Amino acid sequence: MRAPGDILLTPAEWLPAGTVKAVDALADGLISEDETKAMGYGQLPVSEVEPAPGMAVHAGRRALERAGTDPAMVAAVLHAWTHYQGHDFWSPAHYVAARAGAVNSVPLGIQQMCNGGGAALETALARLIAEPGYGPVLITTGDRFHGPGFDRWAGDYGVWYGDGGTAAVVERREPGTAEALQLCALVTWAAPDLEVVHRDTAGFQDVPHQDRPTIDIRRTKKAFLTGVGRDPFVARLRETTTQVVTAALGEADLDPGDPSLRAVLLPRLGQATARDIYGPAVAVVTSAPVVDLGATTGHLGAGDLFSNLAALSGDGPWGLRPGEHAVVLSAGAGFTWSGVVVRRP
Repeated sequence: MRAPGDILLTPAEWLPAGTVKAVDALADGLISEDETKAMGYGQLPVSEVEPAPGMAVHAGRRALERAGTDPAMVAAVLHAWTHYQGHDFWSPAHYVAARAGAVNSVPLGIQQMCNGGGAALETALARLIAEPGYGPVLITTGDRFHGPGFDRWAGDYGVWYGDGGTAAVVERREPGTAEALQLCALVTWAAPDLEVVHRDTAGFQDVPHQDRPTIDIRRTKKAFLTGVGRDPFVARLRETTTQVVTAALGEADLDPGDPSLRAVLLPRLGQATARDIYGPAVAVVTSAPVVDLGATTGHLGAGDLFSNLAALSGDGPWGLRPGEHAVVLSAGAGFTWSGVVVRRP
């Protein structure tokens, strides 16, 4: 989907002050030496008190402030998440909207696992294209991977999970703030047959955690890979990633070799995944640097996309200069992939 030239995105993130370090997890026997080397991440943000939707509220308020947007003018709040939001039968999207001051908005929950941020952005973009006078839209994500229901270190293969909230204000207007990025294009591909990677093929349960108190992603992945094999699965992930990057650049009308293409930012899944899957897949399309910014955050559930966009919009080492582009990749169980092309006006 190609975006009109006047669609701007102002991202933000909010991470809790608490952290847990990989060296401590290693010393406590929570991870192995091999896992530590493969991940290459140093620490994870951990929220001991703030719930997942609360972190989304903090990020949402920060994005509204950065965009200079009156919360009362927000037309829609799209809230995405991956893990438990703190109540069993409840709408976290409405909570986020109310607490962020978007009292005149229509809240909507977006559930596409770790590609929830990408799905929310695509939903906002489609509405803004269809109805040019619509907006602004506030997108938020919030995830907290707390025990005993989730083991942030060992609950999954090759992924360490950090807590945090992310957000973005998406609207049609002329550039007015230094933090805003121009949204050039967004494409999404899916492979619904891969939903089985995260499903217990033994059967469905009646209530959460009926079978076991802690989510065990490794068990379902191991069962899938035992039947299919790792090499064909990795090959498919690479192939789809290549297709998404190619399609996103095509929609943005940006040549893969254009010197303005600063980087391709990856989902925060560890250095081994970046090296074995994303790096080779992106290299087929472009020689732009492949960047993993997860060293101090780990995987933020549905929030990787907007955390990466926040890095591009800031004045840090990966902040875009005027006229520069970047591709940001997002991926989630199911499987779904999104590729977002942005530009610094």
